[in-house]
Amino acid sequence: MSSVYAVPRAEKEALLLARLSELTEHHRAACPAYGRVLDLIWDGAHGPFGSLEDVPWLPVQLFKTHELSSIASADVFKVLTSSGTTGAARSRIVLDRDSALAQTRTLAAIMSALLGSERRPMLIVDARETLRDRRAMAARAAGILGFQTFGRDHLYALDGEMALRREELVRWLASHSGEPLFVFGFTFMVWRHLLDALSPGEIDLSLAVLVHGGGWKQLQAEAVGAERFRERLREVTGLQRVASFYGMVEQIGTVFLECERGFLHAPAAADVLIRDPSDWSVAPDGSSGVVQVLSALPTSYPGHSLLTEDLGTVHGRDECGCGWLGAAISLHGRVPKAELRGCSDTHAATLPPSGALPEAA
Repeated sequence: MSSVYAVPRAEKEALLLARLSELTEHHRAACPAYGRVLDLIWDGAHGPFGSLEDVPWLPVQLFKTHELSSIASADVFKVLTSSGTTGAARSRIVLDRDSALAQTRTLAAIMSALLGSERRPMLIVDARETLRDRRAMAARAAGILGFQTFGRDHLYALDGEMALRREELVRWLASHSGEPLFVFGFTFMVWRHLLDALSPGEIDLSLAVLVHGGGWKQLQAEAVGAERFRERLREVTGLQRVASFYGMVEQIGTVFLECERGFLHAPAAADVLIRDPSDWSVAPDGSSGVVQVLSALPTSYPGHSLLTEDLGTVHGRDECGCGWLGAAISLHGRVPKAELRGCSDTHAATLPPSGALPEAA
């Protein structure tokens, strides 16, 4: 079992609690705006905290209206921006070199649980043009750059107009005939720009693993759920192994990967709580509510404890039949009226009006 999914609950919570207490004090000292939030909303809460649910959280939308940084401007190595509709406010997340390195190392440990240690030929269901400014990049580009580390001989399946590069794809697949492949793409992009462009049996991806995430909103509007998505992949390409992931630019390196039983799992450096939106108390496992994500990684900005705009359920901890430890999670969509901002949703033609998360406290 990969070490990232092998830490028992009691040990993990103790380590994470100590780290989150430390990060809260670090960001209080380094980010004056965060310190003011603690004073005004959390009554000046100080660590060490008695439990994970006591760790103060920020609503993720706060990063759309404030640039919260715990590093000097001279130390900014990279700025990540969230996906969003045209004209909508976007989160800006600052990273220094240490934070970027921690992100890469943690993601590598998570992905090794699925792909093993060998890099596979990698098909990226996107266009190379998506990668623009390496210093300031949107979430979709950051996702591509983060995941492409785990592949080799990369092929971008789409051109700058988001049309399938059919001839190049056929040649590339022929050159890797019989090899296990790694396919990466955001959910809506895979559906609309790969599967819709192909006839059944036109290409063979039966030896591939697909990792995808984001963009379910538009597919649900077309009555496409996870099972239909997998079924279409099998029908068109023969691809059998599919794993979705859940993550956000506001919490770098924290990726919840789908196991063979269909649950998203919290890795060793992260955890999740479910909050009851009626009073923001922690809901018991098995209950639906607003997802709070916790991470030991963010040091360059105060993103270690965030209340998201997503609804979900924790189905158990250290109990999943897949053998991975950690919280087993399912997601149920966005908080009503929360802004649509999935990494691939931003490429969809029609978007609903944006809204706001209910007051955090």
